[in-house]
Amino acid sequence: MPADIRLVPCLSDNYAVLLHDPATDATALIDAPEATPIIEAVEREGWHIGHILVTHHHADHVQAIPTLKARYGCAVVGPKAEAAGIPGLDVKVVDGDPVAVGTLIGRVLETPGHTAGHVSYLFEAERALFAGDTLFTLGCGRPFECEPPVLWASLQRLRALPDDLDLYSGHEYTLANAAFALSVDPDNPALLAQADRARDLRARGRPTLPSRLGDEKAANPFLRADDPALAAGLGLGGADPAAVFTELRALKSAFKG
Repeated sequence: MPADIRLVPCLSDNYAVLLHDPATDATALIDAPEATPIIEAVEREGWHIGHILVTHHHADHVQAIPTLKARYGCAVVGPKAEAAGIPGLDVKVVDGDPVAVGTLIGRVLETPGHTAGHVSYLFEAERALFAGDTLFTLGCGRPFECEPPVLWASLQRLRALPDDLDLYSGHEYTLANAAFALSVDPDNPALLAQADRARDLRARGRPTLPSRLGDEKAANPFLRADDPALAAGLGLGGADPAAVFTELRALKSAFKG
């Protein structure tokens, strides 16, 4: 039976995700931004959270852990490198470690950049990638704790994954990301299509997640810093892709559109 995946809007623009295995009734939560909407979603489905899979230590991804752990007795799984910042952490994981949600088996991918110990969770059989704040639809996270080339290396790692994966990110940033992406790559047909799709979904009150990783490879400028045409458009023809990415990320941080 296919996995059940539910997005849970939290705070002003966060998402938590529920991953449920119908074969065993096991359920995991990816990140824990806000307890009340998560509890409401779990109770509505009649599920029980057995594990919380944490991508990184920022408060808007972990602050609901104590409440949820007290209510459900769930085990908290998260990056070993950020153990000090994750409340109630039970299982410290590193790159390549397996994670099980009933019969659903995923693995940990270390994707540093946004934070120094950020991880993503890949469930290949379910065609699902939970990338936290490393990769967004049409965007990427800010490199708060690492230099931009570290984040670029992590994005290249995610880009190498299969096109047919569904990408789940930690925030609803797509419209703002689209506006910036169009400012640096205005004639990209894949980007124009993604932006139109996002505007339509948001106008109907629907999330823009998940997106398809193959679509991100074609449309997301942060996955294309090694595209000569994109570099040339930034006045960086022939530059090292890490330098192009660094410029893109600086431009996005300063973007007011």
